[in-house]
This record gives sequence, C-alpha cells and structure tokens, in this order.
Amino acid sequence: MVHKLTLSQAYEGMIRYKMATGMSPHTIADYLISFKKLLLFFDVNPPISSITREQMVGFFAWLQNEYVSIPDGAAPRGEKRLSPKSIRNIHTNLSALWTWAEQEGFVETNIIRSIEKPKANPPIIEPFTKDEIVMLLKACDSSRTWKSRSNAANARPTADRDRAIIMTLLDTGARASELCGIQFRDVNLTTHSIKTLGKGPGREAKERMVYIGKRTGQAIWKSLVPRLDKIQEDDSLFVVGKEGDWRPMSRHVLGKLLKRIGERAGVEGVNPHRFRHTFAITYLRNDGDVFTLQALLGHSDLTMVKRYARIAQIDCATTHRKASPVDNWRL
Repeated sequence: MVHKLTLSQAYEGMIRYKMATGMSPHTIADYLISFKKLLLFFDVNPPISSITREQMVGFFAWLQNEYVSIPDGAAPRGEKRLSPKSIRNIHTNLSALWTWAEQEGFVETNIIRSIEKPKANPPIIEPFTKDEIVMLLKACDSSRTWKSRSNAANARPTADRDRAIIMTLLDTGARASELCGIQFRDVNLTTHSIKTLGKGPGREAKERMVYIGKRTGQAIWKSLVPRLDKIQEDDSLFVVGKEGDWRPMSRHVLGKLLKRIGERAGVEGVNPHRFRHTFAITYLRNDGDVFTLQALLGHSDLTMVKRYARIAQIDCATTHRKASPVDNWRL
C-alpha cells in the first residue's frame, strides 16, 4: 500500500535520511533548492504518490522555457534563466528523492528515471597560465590603487594567508570545501602532506592525502606565524577575522576572496575550481599518470580525469606543431 505522504513531507524525510548517512551540507542545500522549485511549480503540496510522469515532464519544460531566477545581492542584476547544467542537476536531485520514496514504499516507481536528462555541454576547462598565477600572487600583497593617487595602495594584512591559499589550491587540486575543512592537525610540513575530507557518504570514505611542495609548505607555515603560540589541533588552517576572534573560512568567503584578488590582478574567471583544473592538467603535462591523478583528486572514476588527459594531449600536439624540428628547419 502506497502512503499519502505529501511532497514536502517526502523531501523532509529524504533530507533527514541523507543527513544521517553523512551527506555534505552543500549537497543538502542543493537538494533543498531543487525541491523548492518543484513545490513552486505545483502551487500546492500534493501527495508524492499522485504526481505523474506527465506532470514532471511539464515541470522540466517549465524550468527550461518559463522559470527565471533573480540573483541574490544588493546590486540589481536582473532575471536569469537556468543553465542546462542546473536543470540537469535538478533532474538528478529529484531522481534521488523518488528513489528514496520508492525504497520507503511511498511511491510505486521512480518516474524521474523515465524522463531523459536535459543535455548539458560540459563546461570549457581553461587552466591558469604561469603568468596569471604570478599576477594573482602579486595581487595578494596590496589593495587596489587609490582613485586620487594611482601609484598608491595599501598593504594587505592577509597577504601571507592569501598566498598560502592560492599555492595550496594549485599544488593539491583540493576542492573549495576541502580546503576550508583543513585543520591544523591535518597538515604535516615534514612529509609535505595534508589530509583532506572530500565527497563521500561518510568520514572514512572521504579522507584522502594530498601533497604539497616545499614552497607551498613554507607559505603555509608563514601564514600561521600570527597564531602559532595559541593554535589548537582542531583549529582551521585558513581563517578569517583577527586575533582573539579567528573563524573558519567558508567556501562562500573563499570564492569572494579569490574573485577580488583576480580583479586586482586583472585575471578573469578566478574561482577555486579553476585551480583544481590547473593542477590536474599541469600534472598530466608533466608526465603524471591518470590513475595517480584520480586518487589525488578524489574522483570515484576516470571520467573527469580522461577529460583532463584529452586537454593535455591536445596541448602536446599543439606544442609539437610549433616546435617540430623538421618543419621549423624546413628539411
């Protein structure tokens, strides 16, 4: 017998279940965003068992053709349509809801699986160049120049921390949430290794080791100097605030920080994940193997790593065309 559980009751039950299994807060938040859009489409709160495949087809058509979102923030930016990737993610999240409901006996079948996922082209992967990284590191030192004095700028008190963040992201390929979750106890500057907690159903499944070079290790140590006398094992490696009021850096704050550094440096598209792309592609360019890279990045399969490999191979082919001795010497 199928129970008359409402849609909102179903997603609340599913969220509790996912939280109990160790799902990350970011994934939980993503689920909630998807579920709210579905409730907005229905206007009412129907029993989940009464929702038909035809209604869900209409929902995805509505997302693509009618739904618009208004970005948060003080500055007006106008309405914005969902990208194909966002709609694809909503499909995945709702399929997870129906899978849970089917397993719990609240629906007879997962109707979302019978609806084809919206196609979404993979995002263009554009790694940073060496020159861009140099400019980003230099931009950590001072603020923007004053409007009245183009040659004057203030020294930034967080310069050491920000350089350490950039170098750690670049050297490890860590995700934003992984970097923000690093604690002092996780860092071993003798072995140049860091324990991170990545994606997975539980703590044991998510732990992995990443590695840093000597320069990155020195940058991390220097960033910790103001806190060395009082730092505790479970304190966050990267923090915001001031002495006596240190707080863990959040993923949101990290993204805003890197964006501002990019604006000062004149480098576009600066975000945490682009450092991950740069690490992966540079690793393969320097003859690293795909299986080790998969382990370092914490991927469950080789799908994304193969994309990096194809980019690295294209780079090699382009470089050879430019540097071919036979062609350049006109033999």
